[in-house]
Amino acid sequence: MTARALSRGDLLRALAVVVIWGLNFVVMKLGLQGLSPMLLGALRFTAASLPFLLFVPRPSMPWRFVVGYGLAQGLGQFGFLFLGLQLGMTAGMASVVMQTQAFFTLLLAAPLLGERAKPWQWWGLLLAFGGLMTIGLAHGEGPGQMTLAGFVLTLGAAFMWAVSNLVARRAAQAGAYAPFPFIVWSSVVPIVPFFALAVWTEGASGVVAQLQAVDGRALLAVLYLALLATLLAYTLWTQLLQRHAAGRVTPFSLLVPVVGLWAAYAFLGETPLPLQWAGAAAVLCGLVVNQTGGWLWAWWRRKAETHSTAL
Repeated sequence: MTARALSRGDLLRALAVVVIWGLNFVVMKLGLQGLSPMLLGALRFTAASLPFLLFVPRPSMPWRFVVGYGLAQGLGQFGFLFLGLQLGMTAGMASVVMQTQAFFTLLLAAPLLGERAKPWQWWGLLLAFGGLMTIGLAHGEGPGQMTLAGFVLTLGAAFMWAVSNLVARRAAQAGAYAPFPFIVWSSVVPIVPFFALAVWTEGASGVVAQLQAVDGRALLAVLYLALLATLLAYTLWTQLLQRHAAGRVTPFSLLVPVVGLWAAYAFLGETPLPLQWAGAAAVLCGLVVNQTGGWLWAWWRRKAETHSTAL
């Protein structure tokens, strides 16, 4: 892949993804005010898949990857995340904790894909782990505070996101990987499990009552999550990774928690505790080390070689 600067259009695409994903957590919170976690998941993936199946071609790869990704990313990631948000995870802290998927991916890729982590990636992992421990210690049960249950469930969501990353990598190696068809068809997979869980936890009458009471806010939340956060943002992000080196694109993900924390304060009035700010800063610093450690290492090596040559 040729290393080149992002064009103005690509820069705007990257920033659009950052804003969409950053606002995503506030939208989830608003959607959960009228819908249960399992029903919100069912409606999200229904809207992200069924209207498009007639004209979006099926992915040219084994179905096990489509099903595996749908279960991990759809049912696993968002099932845990929606439930965590309902049980007291704040939107702002969720935007930070979810980024730990990068470290879970790092840990899983070693035994499952044979990818060896670099030394700076382990340092970044340790720094982020310390930040997570700090955030977890700052939980509370009062109004507007992050609960321990919400925190643990959100960590589970980040882990399932990492699992889906590995499935997507395998899928890209197994066939012609086109992001939009892949995400549309994999979004069909969690629909029935989500509806089944909704009926199991709330009863058929409860599900019907929620559907009958859907208002404009809940409908807009579902459409935002399905069309913008799922289909548009994922497709734009994957296209950027296909055109540019990962090192030029992935650092933009560090801006997602920045937007998420601001949006949670602006729209929901969330104000993290001082200990949570410290933990969030440590997690973000760990991500920076993970993303930029290779650049710093290469710069240090070049400087050392130049110095030894001069001597």
